[in-house]
Amino acid sequence: MAASAEAVEKMQIRKNYRNLWHTDLMSTIQADPSYCCLSLWCAPCVSYLLRKRALYNDMTRYVCCAGYMPCSGRCGERNCPEFCLCTEVFLCFGNSVASTRFLLQDEFNIQTTKCDNFIIAFMLCLQQLACICSLIACILGSEELSEAAQIVRCLADMVYCTVCACMQTQHKVEMDKRDGKFGPQPMAIPPMQQMSRLDQPIPPAVGYPPQQIPQQPYGGGYYPQQPPHYAQGHPPAGYPPPIYDQPAYPPPGTQPPPRYGY
Repeated sequence: MAASAEAVEKMQIRKNYRNLWHTDLMSTIQADPSYCCLSLWCAPCVSYLLRKRALYNDMTRYVCCAGYMPCSGRCGERNCPEFCLCTEVFLCFGNSVASTRFLLQDEFNIQTTKCDNFIIAFMLCLQQLACICSLIACILGSEELSEAAQIVRCLADMVYCTVCACMQTQHKVEMDKRDGKFGPQPMAIPPMQQMSRLDQPIPPAVGYPPQQIPQQPYGGGYYPQQPPHYAQGHPPAGYPPPIYDQPAYPPPGTQPPPRYGY
């Protein structure tokens, strides 16, 4: 009871996650068609690789079904994690895909969209319908019902394989985003910045290439201007010009002002 209650609590917590998958199930074929085909034809091998990658290639962290099943931690995973993972993906393929999905959701706080939930629910309902049809056909012994049950079973298996391939491609694209294969990581540490000080008239150029001041070459016909060379005697003759000659003060023919107080 405690394990089932904990599982239900985790499902409720996942509904409050704010992040979304990088691509939904309907767009996985467009996002990575080659990997989607690989997931369809080599599903257990892809599940093995994705679980190992989700654990950052550290198999010491491996637990059967990522710790979400009652058998987790009771299968001797610590002794031989690679063998246990191979057994999981071949004998419990559906649980291995779902466990990797829950592992990524809990790590990155990812919620599943309503469209993805509808696709997964449709797959599960179709599996249940195929099982019910097979039981009814077996009990009644009708050939017509047996053929109908086989058709439903075939359709359910096709949907199951397709949805699992899309889910594994979705997981792969999400880990590509985590590993920075779509560009710089959004949570990367920003580079160290320099602050301008009061004793610096110009702040340092941070993040920009240094600007080079063009200099005129001395050997290409450009020379620095030299100050004019004056002959002996300063200032030269004719300086200042006549327009700057000031008349004598006081002008001739005027009387000085009288003294005050006398």
